[in-house]
Amino acid sequence: MRRVRTLIVDDSSTMRSLIAAVLRRDPEIEVVGQASDALEARQAIKALDPDVVTLDVEMPNMSGLDFLEKIMRLRPMPVVMVSAHTQSGADATVEALTLGAVDYVAKPADSDFSRGFADLAEKVKAAGRSQVRDRRASLGQQPERRYAPNGKIVAIGASAGGVEALMAVMSRYPANCPPTVIAQHMPAAFTKGFAERLNKVCAAEVTEAVAEAPLLAGHVYLAPGDSHLQVCGRFPARCVLQPDDYVKGPRPSVDVLLRSVAATAKGKAVGVILTGMGRDGAEGLLAMRTSGARTLSQDQATSVVYGMPRAAMEAGAVEVQLPLERITDKILSLTDSLAET
Repeated sequence: MRRVRTLIVDDSSTMRSLIAAVLRRDPEIEVVGQASDALEARQAIKALDPDVVTLDVEMPNMSGLDFLEKIMRLRPMPVVMVSAHTQSGADATVEALTLGAVDYVAKPADSDFSRGFADLAEKVKAAGRSQVRDRRASLGQQPERRYAPNGKIVAIGASAGGVEALMAVMSRYPANCPPTVIAQHMPAAFTKGFAERLNKVCAAEVTEAVAEAPLLAGHVYLAPGDSHLQVCGRFPARCVLQPDDYVKGPRPSVDVLLRSVAATAKGKAVGVILTGMGRDGAEGLLAMRTSGARTLSQDQATSVVYGMPRAAMEAGAVEVQLPLERITDKILSLTDSLAET
């Protein structure tokens, strides 16, 4: 098996050495070079042609965000961001994900770097298998159309690559969109800022979900990073937040959200799986399809990481796969009362 050739970019020689040590323990990864700033990194990318770059968010001379923007504009390639355990680090990482970074890891908050970087190798390998291209053209407002929600709930799950994908989907949502709930794998420090970013590109109101919030047309609810989001009740349904130990696995869990929508809304729902690593959401989407809901997933060609959509397809949970740029139109056609007449 060809190893994932990785370039490490960080202004701290200590951090570069620690990252390299963690990655070299994995036989499927080859550390081909290190760079301390954007200039060295640019030269190393040209000389070494790595499969993946790990990139520090904060660097001298040119920030990691500015350098990432240049990479994604001039030479799109898989990038895994390495961010600080601070709110400013979280905000910068969300910005990086919207610019096209595949994933991120947080620098350990203590001296146990092996534990802190436990998922670094897996994320680098997933990035090495990812498909990265300039997706900025996928952002844009939905053309004017007559639309009236028919009462169906929309539930969306995503992971690696999901920030960009959700930005693309939400940027085409109308102001009177169907009530929509989202589970994106993301820690608590990130989700509020991400909801605010989605709100800026979406004509509807996007907020971080709070307990007992009613699901209303024109509103989108993003699961907080420290809780599992469920949908319960009727007329209207409401948001329920469960603690982090409610189930094992990713938090927030896509499966937990989709199973609750299947139980609550049954056929009055649309389920969507977007790009992501792993198989979270496959069982929940199958529960939705079995209950009579319509189910969609992002196709392989436009998925940054075709893990979650593949798992959902293999489980028989997906009614139709679509490229990212067609998903919003399909959601709206399935939730439009005007289209039923």
